[in-house]
Amino acid sequence: MIKRKLEEVIANQLFKGKAIILVGPQQVGKTTLLREFIRRSDKQVLSLNCDEPEAQTMLTNTNVAKLQTIIGNNELVVIDEAQKVDNIGLTLKLIVDNMPDVQVIATGSSAFELRNSLNEPLTGRKFEYQMYPVSCGEIMDTYGLFEERRTLENRLIYGSYPDIIMHPEEARRYLTELTQSYLYKDILSLDSLRKPRLLDKLLQALAFQVGSEVSTNELARTLQTDGKTIDKYIDLLEKSYVIFRLGGLSRNLRTELKRAKKIYFYDNGVRNAIIQQFAPVNLRNDMGVLWENFFIAERMKRNHYYGLYCNRYFWRTTLQQEIDLVEESDGEMTAFEMKWNPAKKVLFSKSFTEAYNVKETITVTPDNYLEYLQK
Repeated sequence: MIKRKLEEVIANQLFKGKAIILVGPQQVGKTTLLREFIRRSDKQVLSLNCDEPEAQTMLTNTNVAKLQTIIGNNELVVIDEAQKVDNIGLTLKLIVDNMPDVQVIATGSSAFELRNSLNEPLTGRKFEYQMYPVSCGEIMDTYGLFEERRTLENRLIYGSYPDIIMHPEEARRYLTELTQSYLYKDILSLDSLRKPRLLDKLLQALAFQVGSEVSTNELARTLQTDGKTIDKYIDLLEKSYVIFRLGGLSRNLRTELKRAKKIYFYDNGVRNAIIQQFAPVNLRNDMGVLWENFFIAERMKRNHYYGLYCNRYFWRTTLQQEIDLVEESDGEMTAFEMKWNPAKKVLFSKSFTEAYNVKETITVTPDNYLEYLQK
């Protein structure tokens, strides 16, 4: 079993008077993590799976007296797929406010539904964590440095979902099933989403534009729809943890691109499955793109799991000067350029280093990437 970073993080936040919310895409390992908590816990545990109608009914439109009866003497309450319960935020609020000796942990895969029902009722009453596909650090913790290095190229192509890591011989079949059956099912269930074919076409277009600036208007023209629809679909894809946006840094120079954005995928395997491109590393012409996507996603995992907060940008000017990733923390900038070929020289723009308070400039290659994915 893969040792997940969030297991220790969450364990350190138990019984502090707040609900613990664990969100992330389908099949990323949330339920498995909960089972480990239950297995290792020395507390009395009530486990509720909200895929079951009985659990949904018990937790919907309830009150303190009913909840006390349901929970009984249990000290740890684990609620899986919590977003399937109407007004789940109010239910969790009742537990937190009225049962100080009870710790509740809730998971949800559909972030846009779960967060909309949680934010207001649980303001100041929750610790929220996002679970990602398996990180480099988790592979090293579980299998060691040699295995991390040995499987790097495979993960650049097939990604890092737990089933992929544990059953690499089934990677292509699993990814195809994931992208066709699981990953977007929460989005497709929305009554307001009436063009599922457009969603497929948009994902393909975004997969081919990883690492490049994305224009909503250009996508709308290409896909023969309007910009508002494109923005809506991109927002839903981001909230369901398929993609994430990186905005352009624009503060000091007139030549900096304003309102620019790039879009990346949380997982390389999902990106490659969307375009059905699983050719090996030595036969690909997009390794620079895959390496860039991989490292930025891994850096996000690292920062989140270690509680290191920063703003993320890319930087580009009308003069074609650019930096792949800029992290801003406490007023200082760290600039990253990703190069799949370690021999390729990188010169960081003086315009950037002179305009901003730059702490460090880093060229990330397969030779040194692990240095920047640890604490």
